[in-house]
Amino acid sequence: MAATPLLTPRAAHAPTLGLIGGGQLAKMLAQSALQFGCEIVLLERAAGTPAAQLARTTLLGDWDDPARLLELGARVEVTTLENEFVDAGALAAMEAAGHAVWPRAATMRVVQDKLLQKEALAAAGLPLPRFRAVGEPAEVNRVAAEFGWPLVLKKRRNGYDGKGNATVRSPAEVPAAWAQLGGGNDTLYVEEFCPFAAELAIMIVRGRTGETVAYPLVETTQHNHICHVVEAPANVPSALAERAAGIARRAVAAVEMVGAMGVEMFLTKAGEVLVNELAPRVHNSGHYTIEACVCSQFENHVRAVLGWPLGSPALLAPAAVMINLLGAAAGPGTPHGLAAALAVPGAHPHIYGKAQSQPGRKMGHLTALGQDLTEARATARRAADQIRFGDSITPTP
Repeated sequence: MAATPLLTPRAAHAPTLGLIGGGQLAKMLAQSALQFGCEIVLLERAAGTPAAQLARTTLLGDWDDPARLLELGARVEVTTLENEFVDAGALAAMEAAGHAVWPRAATMRVVQDKLLQKEALAAAGLPLPRFRAVGEPAEVNRVAAEFGWPLVLKKRRNGYDGKGNATVRSPAEVPAAWAQLGGGNDTLYVEEFCPFAAELAIMIVRGRTGETVAYPLVETTQHNHICHVVEAPANVPSALAERAAGIARRAVAAVEMVGAMGVEMFLTKAGEVLVNELAPRVHNSGHYTIEACVCSQFENHVRAVLGWPLGSPALLAPAAVMINLLGAAAGPGTPHGLAAALAVPGAHPHIYGKAQSQPGRKMGHLTALGQDLTEARATARRAADQIRFGDSITPTP
């Protein structure tokens, strides 16, 4: 009697994930996706980006071009984004062609326009600084009569790391700020200035069916509108942290986000928590989660957009501190002092692999854990001070 042939089980299939953008956020997303056996296809405007070395294929082209997005969609099963600047209309064309894109075009249309974002949050009853659309410099002065000086003039689109903001303290400063932000070409709006006691942030990851996980509330330290330090958890009462997390969950639901979303908030001197801005992607304030949490923001974003169960956001140590490694000058992107930083016990540096350093450019980050924030802060600072990019040592805050 002939032996029955053994049936070979069909190999489990891991999806091909499309990433729009190839910077450091895409690189860290790709690292998380690769651990599940996924293949990565990038769409980027330039070659040699940090994520390119991890991708099976890199498509070069304008990510606002619907034809290029359709080409990406045809090669992958799910597409996601590393930034909020991709044209929502082009994403809608992908969806109309039957391609899965998370977050959805409707979410991006609202969030990438900061005025629409604020209007959506206000409609959901969330606490915000007062804001108003302005179409000419004279309107800024009229708003100031109601809100008071100073005011913050902002671009509605394509602003990040403070590049789209200007604080105006009197009518005399309005014309220069209007010109600086391109008010003749770009649409602007104005916000009430918030004299905050602290800047807070939290990462919320929302799955396709609306389930969410909330990471610990963190405190961020900004210099020149660039995040320098993130401390987790924020040194605030537990009741305030819970209130902030609740506000953030409502904000994420209000724009129907799928994936990781950074929610930046102000803590006022009166103890109010106000939403500042939303980032519909993995976010700098959540980089510490790679070493500090059971499941990082990057892994949970991948899980969310692929429709998989979300992982635990719990801390693995009582405290974590992340320091951004910024370029000090123009020069090669190779870090100096990395070996000395690695010699610091408990330090975890991440170098993004950018070809060129520029002053203030985010070239990497470094995380340290500790039994409290003082210990984690000291370890992170000791290691970060060893690393420099460009021609001189990176200044530290």
